[in-house]
Order: sequence, then structure tokens, then C-alpha cells
Amino acid sequence: MAAVNVLEAKGLTKIYGGVEANVDVDLHLDQGKITALIGPNGAGKSTFVGMISGRIAPTRGTVYFKGRDISQLPAHKRMQLGMAYTFQITSIFPGLSVYDNVALAAGLRLAHDKQAHDAKVHAVLDRIGLDDRADQTAGDLSYGHQRVLEIAMGLAQEPEVFILDEPTQGLSETEVDAFIALMKSIAGETTILLIEHNMRVVAALADHVTVLDQGRVLASGTFAEIHANDAVQAAYLGSTPHA
Repeated sequence: MAAVNVLEAKGLTKIYGGVEANVDVDLHLDQGKITALIGPNGAGKSTFVGMISGRIAPTRGTVYFKGRDISQLPAHKRMQLGMAYTFQITSIFPGLSVYDNVALAAGLRLAHDKQAHDAKVHAVLDRIGLDDRADQTAGDLSYGHQRVLEIAMGLAQEPEVFILDEPTQGLSETEVDAFIALMKSIAGETTILLIEHNMRVVAALADHVTVLDQGRVLASGTFAEIHANDAVQAAYLGSTPHA
């Protein structure tokens, strides 16, 4: 059976005052798969993700969600369709409890059924290992736990497309291992776009990898194909594939 493209970008281009941040970028996300977007700093990854999520208007190009052109929809409308997005920097509500952070996210889907809402929140917290911290103030969590909480807030929305922007940045090796295990546990339940610098994470999780360099697609394929690509080695990976 042919793979279904849940989200597809065609020719996405962003030009800022003559500076080309992205030029004619094509990307598709196969349903239930994990696609990694990698590349050196300044490659245009954040700009591209901003256009995908609706936070940045493209200069030209089209974004499709389940075959529908959503290029003109703002970010909150894309969330309502089934897209969730975590930022490079944590975007939790630090003054609220861990429970309330997830409850707010789950409320987008379960606002009218308090019992189902409560069950959903605890199920998500249990899954990501924070249920025993449900009453703790989110701002008092360690940085690693705050990143995990942000992922929980995304999962609580039951997204069809889950975009994770540098989710392991600042995490310890043990926390990275836990993240990999969590992503493997939800693989197939949702379609994931992973923007990531840690090649150990990409190698462990990605079904497909796209490499950006200087705002353009440099290569696309499996991790093995990308790692064997001379142009990718020269532009990004160098001699240390797990750096």
C-alpha cells in the first residue's frame, strides 16, 4: 500500500530583503512515520518549520495538510486541524502545575467532558513519566523534565502531525535515551517531523531524513543513505556521525 502524505510542502521559499532563507524546499511526511530535518546552523530549518506551522508566511510555495492547501491558514487554525509544535525553547506555563499545563493542552480536544479530560491528562503524564509530579509547579522542574512536559502538552492534543524542534537540546544522555524510548513508543500513532542536531537520535528514530544547507534541500533519503552522501559529509556531518 502506498504511503499517505499527511503533510507536504512544495516549493516553499522565504526571502527576507533579498536574503534567501529557504528556496524551493520540498518535503513530505508519510503517515505514521518519523521524518528528520537536519542541517548546519543557519541552514534555514527554523524558517522552514515556521512556514510549515503557520508562524511565518512564505514568499512563495504551498503547504498541504491531508491534501488540503493550508498555506493561508494561521498557526492556531493549523493546530485545530491536528498539528502540534514544540519550540526550541520551552514554552510551558511555569507558574502552573504540571497537571494544569497538560490539562490546558488536552482541553483543546476534551473541553466538555471533565472525567475524560482528567483521565486523558493522567494517562499522558503516566506515559511520559511525570504523573508523580502532577502537582508540582512546572517552573520548578529540571530543564530536562520541562522539555518532556512540553512534549506531553503536544501529545495531549492527539496531533496527526507532531513537529518537534530540537527536543533533545540541553538534555543529558540519560534524558536523551528516555526521549528516544518515548518517541519509539508513539511511532505509528502520529506523524512526526523531528528537527534535530543529535545524530544518535536521528539514527535511532528517523524513517526518512532531509538535509537542508544554505536554505535548499541538499539530500533526502534513509539515514544510511544520508550518512553515505559525500555532499552531506562535506557540508554537515564531517567525520563524526554521532556528534
